[in-house]
Amino acid sequence: MRSIPLGNSTLQVPVVAVGCMRLNSLDAAQAQRFVQGALDLGANFFDHADIYGGGECESVFADAVGMSSSVRERLILQSKCGIRPGMFDFSREHILASVDAILGRLRTEYLDVLLLHRPDALVEPDEVAAAFDQLEREGKVRHFGVSNQNPRQIELLKKSVRQPLVANQLQLSITNATMITAGFNVNMENDAAVNRDGGVLDYCRLHDITVQPWSPFQFGFFEGVFLNHPKFPELNATLDRIAAQHGVNATTIAMAWLLRHPAHMQPVTGTTNLERLGDCVRAADVHLTREDWYAVLLAAGNTLP
Repeated sequence: MRSIPLGNSTLQVPVVAVGCMRLNSLDAAQAQRFVQGALDLGANFFDHADIYGGGECESVFADAVGMSSSVRERLILQSKCGIRPGMFDFSREHILASVDAILGRLRTEYLDVLLLHRPDALVEPDEVAAAFDQLEREGKVRHFGVSNQNPRQIELLKKSVRQPLVANQLQLSITNATMITAGFNVNMENDAAVNRDGGVLDYCRLHDITVQPWSPFQFGFFEGVFLNHPKFPELNATLDRIAAQHGVNATTIAMAWLLRHPAHMQPVTGTTNLERLGDCVRAADVHLTREDWYAVLLAAGNTLP
C-alpha cells in the first residue's frame, strides 16, 4: 500500500490504518483471519487504545497475529491512553502504568506510537513531558501524538514536551466535515462558519502533524454508517456514480475522498470485515478529481457560500 511519513518523523506508515476497537467481537479463528488478511493487504499499521474492550482487544490482537520478535518487525503498533471510568487522566503515573499494561497485553517491548486520548482538563504539561521522556529513554515508545485535541491544547503540551507530536486523531468523515467546511465559510453569519475546533486542520498542516480521521464512514456521534443509509440518498447516489467510473464501490470512494485532501491524512478504519477492509485499502490507488471531491462534499448536504 502507498505510504506517507507520520508527521515530521522518519516513520513511513500506510495511508490507511486498521482500527482494532471491535476486534474482541471476533472469535479466535476470525480474529486471526482478519489480522493476517490485513497484513496480506499491506495494512500493517494497527490502531489500539487501552479502553477498547477494556484492554481485551489488544490481547486478542497479540494472539491473532502470533506475536513474536520476528512478527513484531512487520508491524506498526499505535495505542492510546488517558481515558478512565468517569474521568480523563494525563498524570505521569497513569501514562506510565497504562503503557506498561498495553505492552503486556500486546506482548511487545515497545509501541511505535502512543497517543494521548481525550483531553484531560487537569493536565499538567510537565507531568506529560516527564512521562514521555521516561518512556522514550526506556525504549517503550518511539513516537508520540494526541487525539481529539485542538491547537491550543497541543501548544500547551508543547510548552513542556520536547518530542514532536506526530499525529492527532480526530473525528472526520464526509458527513462530519466541519473542520473542512468552516474553512470556506470565514466571516459568514451561518452555522457552518462556526469554528468548533480552533482551526485544527490548518494547524496540523502547518506543524506537520498527521490527521488520523476516526469513524470515516459514520454520521453523528456513532449514529450509524452513511453508506446505503436512507438519510443520505443524494450522497450515496453520488458515491455510486463516481465508484462506477473507477470500477470500485462506494466504500472505496468515501475513503478516497479523505485521502484526496492535501493534508495527507491517515484514516483509521473500524471494520472487522476483511472484504470491507480491502475496499478501504483500494482507496490508496484512487485519485478523485477536484470536481468529484466537491460533488461528494455537496451531496452530503454541505453548501458553498
